[in-house]
Amino acid sequence: MTSPIDPRHLSEPGLAVLDITAADEDTAHALMDGLQQLWATSGITLIRREPGLPGVHARIHAHIRIWPPRDPLASPTGGTDIDTEVADHVC
Repeated sequence: MTSPIDPRHLSEPGLAVLDITAADEDTAHALMDGLQQLWATSGITLIRREPGLPGVHARIHAHIRIWPPRDPLASPTGGTDIDTEVADHVC
């Protein structure tokens, strides 16, 4: 990648900058999506093709000590605090 890694990107334990090289865009997107399911990341970022280098390239930032937000409806971990009962009458 052409942009330098800034010290703020690695200012504390658990922060990482990942340079990705993949055969194609679909593979790079799948990897970035999988990483954002595991950790808090910068998400799916811009993919570049660099002349003279094989495949495609991307860079993401990850914080491995912070878990990504979870949708309580998709994977409840107890009560969701959402009332799913439908009111049959008006009070």
